[in-house]
Amino acid sequence: MSEPLSEAEARRTALILCGAQAFIGACAPISISIGGLAGLYLLGADKSLATAPVTGFNIGVALGALPAAALMRAVGRRNGFLTGTSVTALGGITAAVALFQANFWMFAAGLLIVGVGGSFSQQYRFAAADNSPPSFKPRAISWVLGGGIFAAVIGPQTVILTREAFAPVMFAGSFVAIVVLAAIGAGFLTLLRLRKDSVPVHMADTDMARPLPQIILQPRFVGAVTCGIGAYAMMSFVMTGAPLAMVACGFSADQATLGISWHVMAMFAPSFVTGRLIARFGTIPVLIAGMTLLVGCATVALSGIALWQFWLALILLGIGWNFAFISATTMVTESYRPSEKNKVQGIHDFVLFGTVAFASLMSGRVFVSHGWDMLNWVIFPVTAFCLVALYWSTVLEKRSAN
Repeated sequence: MSEPLSEAEARRTALILCGAQAFIGACAPISISIGGLAGLYLLGADKSLATAPVTGFNIGVALGALPAAALMRAVGRRNGFLTGTSVTALGGITAAVALFQANFWMFAAGLLIVGVGGSFSQQYRFAAADNSPPSFKPRAISWVLGGGIFAAVIGPQTVILTREAFAPVMFAGSFVAIVVLAAIGAGFLTLLRLRKDSVPVHMADTDMARPLPQIILQPRFVGAVTCGIGAYAMMSFVMTGAPLAMVACGFSADQATLGISWHVMAMFAPSFVTGRLIARFGTIPVLIAGMTLLVGCATVALSGIALWQFWLALILLGIGWNFAFISATTMVTESYRPSEKNKVQGIHDFVLFGTVAFASLMSGRVFVSHGWDMLNWVIFPVTAFCLVALYWSTVLEKRSAN
């Protein structure tokens, strides 16, 4: 049996992945904050497809989830992560060329490729958790997602500094900058020293892998995935439409981009304390708090269309997502054995980001058809459904334990 994982080793791994997340993760706010605006720039009369490039990004994350997991199983996580940075750079180049050619669907394809590269970085949180002792898992996930604090600054500031670099071709410079960000992220990833088979102290590496249906039908897994998907989909649904809504209400593209910057910072800033909150209060109370904050986001957004209301709603949306998603991810990592991690993580992210892609596509259509208010009204029934699923899974888990 392998030696138990040490906390010092786990801290080093989490910090390296946090650094990589800061730069590779910055590609997501770049794609999301100006993907819809660039879509408007390229489109003709039909503006309902403006968020299709952002949907392409999310579809890329979903489509890349299973191949990324398979590749990392074959060549190791470190080499897989480095491959992901190359894919991200390719997507940035494709999107930039599309803008020069004024080709909307090529631009959407470029963001899809950036999303495929992003599917590799989505595995950072699992790599940190799998290379940690059980007591450090929530903090390891939080530290990795904490890299998003820097991504929240790096991404939008990159947009502001580079979006006119190749004027009159707007936004092309921002996608060229993605290549640089991918190279910096790759530099961090070369420092990784992951164990080939990480074995938490409470599990033996001789545990036989169970069939996938048996794993995903566990009440804990079902409740965690339902809440994780619900929180992430609602976050994407509202966030994708927010820049369009702000510009439609008379605010500038820079104000819309800064709103996304505040939002992304709120998504990741709590990460350094979320793990401690989970350790103290448990995953379920923190998850419920996250869902409550999502309802708070909708309430603020429905109260008016001043700039501070847009920004405050986006901040609450980010914090709510952080609490709910880290808690749900922690619950997922507790539901599988080491021998099952690749297939479970792959299918989890495939379902998760497939739903997120659908949410981002519907965001533009719902906004054009029904306006900003409807984007926020949808939050109420979705959060209610998630909380019911969480309660149901908790009751079933207690019954099976007895």
